[in-house]
Amino acid sequence: MTNEVAIIGAGLSGLTLALALHQQGIKATVYESRASPLNIGGAVMLSPNALKVLDALDLYQQVQSRGYNFESLEFLKSGGELIETYEFGSNAKYGYQANRIYRHELIDSILSDVLAKGISVVFNRKYLRVVEETNDHVIWESTDGQKSEAMLLIGADGIHSSVRKHIYPEIEPKFTGMAGITAAVPATQVVYPGGKIDKPLTFISKDKGAFVIAPQKADASEMFFGKQRPIEEQTREGWEKFFADKESLVKFLQTDAEVFGEVAISATKSIPHDKINVWPFYVIPPLQTWASDKRRVLILGDAAHAIPPSAGQGINQAFEDVYMFALLLAEAKRGKVKLEEALGTWQSYRQDRIGKVLELNKQIDLRRMPAPPIGSQPQHEVPKQEFDLSWLYEPDFKAEVETWVTMMNN
Repeated sequence: MTNEVAIIGAGLSGLTLALALHQQGIKATVYESRASPLNIGGAVMLSPNALKVLDALDLYQQVQSRGYNFESLEFLKSGGELIETYEFGSNAKYGYQANRIYRHELIDSILSDVLAKGISVVFNRKYLRVVEETNDHVIWESTDGQKSEAMLLIGADGIHSSVRKHIYPEIEPKFTGMAGITAAVPATQVVYPGGKIDKPLTFISKDKGAFVIAPQKADASEMFFGKQRPIEEQTREGWEKFFADKESLVKFLQTDAEVFGEVAISATKSIPHDKINVWPFYVIPPLQTWASDKRRVLILGDAAHAIPPSAGQGINQAFEDVYMFALLLAEAKRGKVKLEEALGTWQSYRQDRIGKVLELNKQIDLRRMPAPPIGSQPQHEVPKQEFDLSWLYEPDFKAEVETWVTMMNN
């Protein structure tokens, strides 16, 4: 009987999970359907809750040096007047600044460490189905006909997860009716009357929504910017056509640039097509469980709870998932708690935090999206209030697990 964990998906969640399990002395193999980890382009924002996880896995220093570090972002009126400040990190308060890093840089850092530790990553092996699941093992099959046995099968295969189909055959991701259109240009192209842009800025117009701009790359030599737009859901072919129409995407980014002032006009005047990204916002309906009935097949990250990027917490919450899961699985393997109890506690704790993040997303979307036309629905006012984010940035996952294990054994 094998004690190995099979992880489906060599993205950020799957690779980080392999490292977290290795740290706990649990053997894992990562399986990826592609010839290399998926790089969907663009950068991600890492806040202290995720950086604490990367630090615990001895990855923080290289990640910190490869991205742009900052502590807050600002919401401003379209004319530049400050509305409020949103804290995204703080050395003084949380021990970490926030970090904006290209996804491929982050994957490279994690994958290098995975391989250096001798953790097996198998590429070109696509999960097909679970063949057999018992109370102590699972046998799964890939599309090439190979069958493998594992102690646990973990779906870290994203929002369109194939592994999730084993637990929820009927559930499909739900499109929110919104997409983010983003691009990046050399920082030297951007002119901002307010001075140097050293943090993410969100310029808000009641009628035209929001224009977001942020420094990226370690030396801030590049400026990311973008807007959100309502859009009807497309077929796969429809999305591919939408993504391919770069001139229309450029036109959307340039439309109403004058509303947001010289910063938007200068940023959008010349946009390289290869720096444009489109992010359709999909969510997963709240799931009753992230594990199969026999607790041998599980899902986590976007496969379990896809989060729109409004608060920049998608990958941060996935890192929380994998680290706390590894801690709890280790306690179960030591015999201190039952696996079923550990999984129940893991999901309950994680879903509570995911729920709070989704509420935070609503607050931010309320600020960014244009007000609805008069008469269409009740008008809203953007609430001017301080964000209290200590609950988000200050979790101590080890302490949470230790406290729970102690309670269960008393």
